[in-house]
Amino acid sequence: MTTTAAPAPATAPFRFFDVHVVRSRRLSPSMVRITFGGERLAELASGGRDQRFKLFLPQPHQDRPVFDDTGDGWYPAWRAQDPAERAVMRSYTIREQRPEPGEFDVDFALHGAESAAAAGGPASRWAVRARPGDRLTVLAPVVEDNGGVDFRPPAGTDWILITGDETALPAIAGILSWLSPGTRAKVWIEVAHEDDRQQLPTFADADITWIVRDAAAAAHHEPVLDALRAAELPEGTPYAWIAGEAGTVKAVRRHLVSHGGIDRRAVKFTGYWRRGATAVYYKHHRAHKNGYYIVCRLVIES
Repeated sequence: MTTTAAPAPATAPFRFFDVHVVRSRRLSPSMVRITFGGERLAELASGGRDQRFKLFLPQPHQDRPVFDDTGDGWYPAWRAQDPAERAVMRSYTIREQRPEPGEFDVDFALHGAESAAAAGGPASRWAVRARPGDRLTVLAPVVEDNGGVDFRPPAGTDWILITGDETALPAIAGILSWLSPGTRAKVWIEVAHEDDRQQLPTFADADITWIVRDAAAAAHHEPVLDALRAAELPEGTPYAWIAGEAGTVKAVRRHLVSHGGIDRRAVKFTGYWRRGATAVYYKHHRAHKNGYYIVCRLVIES
């Protein structure tokens, strides 16, 4: 029987936590796992699955992120700061939380920053250089049932369809570990290297297909979409979760709705990044007095 989840609540209290790097471990050529610790982390309440949170990085000349306001007005205050001083904000997935001893793990896809001398975005560059004691700030949930969890299959779902690339791998791992025994799941994961494959423990009846992309053809080829076109999907009512490169996500969603016969309301899709983009910012925000619930539209500039 497929596990179902309640709809997202109208509000999702979030709180700022000052954290530091406890340890860093290279998982594969494209992924590094960083463990964070800090005071009051027992109050952090991950909802599991694809639980997202906001991570704030210091500027290169700073030893910690600088905020003018961490109260209800933090977002307009953050936007008003000098961009050279303002903390770099990104969204990430909580891979695993351990209330005792007050730690949580985040897996970073390195996106071209595989070595300390390589390129990549600011978060990737920070992650590949991270050392114990490095400090940053996170805005994370303090209630388990929160709006930062998107994977919510409704009642009546017969099977699960999941696709993503390495940026979605932490969320996919969390989803698979959450699914109940007997849940049918079809999963396609695109990675850059053969060694990027991971063990993904699950009680579900999961058929996982790993796709190693051809770097030379990456800009003109959509291997996940090709795999779906060739796939024989199960009978019954599906729920689809799609994440990764924005163009691929859009194409996969269009295929599933137009050619796969899946109700568009049963497809949750998120673009985590866009090929060729160099800058990211966010529009739209809503804050609540009892915490923070961020409603953002991802906007990417080349």
